[in-house]
Amino acid sequence: MPDKRPSPDLAGPLPVAVLISGRGSNLKALIAGQADWPYRVVVAISSAADAPGLELARAAGIAAEVLESKSFADRDEYDRALATLIDRYAPGLVALAGFMRILTPALVERYAGRMLNIHPSLLPRHRGLHTHRRVLEAGEREHGATVHFVTAELDGGPRILQARVPVLAHDDAQTLAARVLVEEHRIYPLAVGWMATGRLRLGADGRPELDGVPLDTPLDPDAR
Repeated sequence: MPDKRPSPDLAGPLPVAVLISGRGSNLKALIAGQADWPYRVVVAISSAADAPGLELARAAGIAAEVLESKSFADRDEYDRALATLIDRYAPGLVALAGFMRILTPALVERYAGRMLNIHPSLLPRHRGLHTHRRVLEAGEREHGATVHFVTAELDGGPRILQARVPVLAHDDAQTLAARVLVEEHRIYPLAVGWMATGRLRLGADGRPELDGVPLDTPLDPDAR
């Protein structure tokens, strides 16, 4: 897939904070993507102390932080502490990668246009959890993953990229999830890379823009 990859800005690579809750497979993909794009993962923040993704970060020499909810009275208090922790690392971009919390509007607004998420479905279909099982139960022939800007609407922000996979006759939720995950690992570093090179931004009208062109529908990564 041909890509325009301008040289990194003289100010240096884009610092990225990655928020996780589990194994960190998309974190691993973003770390690998640093070899191809001018961004740098500066911290992995987990909502769970036992998240395997924390060890991935440490092994890569990346700061690993834990912020569990049990120490906080409510979501607002947690998200204020989360914002303080994120800002300690001064990221230009916040990437949600399996972060299993619903963010408050105040936190989302704080990073408006600078927060991305990867979701395992072809949004707006199948927002929320258990997407692979729901696709199979609905008898759908196609599944996939979406990268989008984060807004206060759950999995409802402006869509940037969508990768599609066929649903096969022998699929169960596990086999389908594994095939979708391959695509997640491909498109998330691509979107973050576009942000790092200045090609991707959230326009004033709320639409993503790539190379200054508004996106009315999410891009197919294989068509770029």
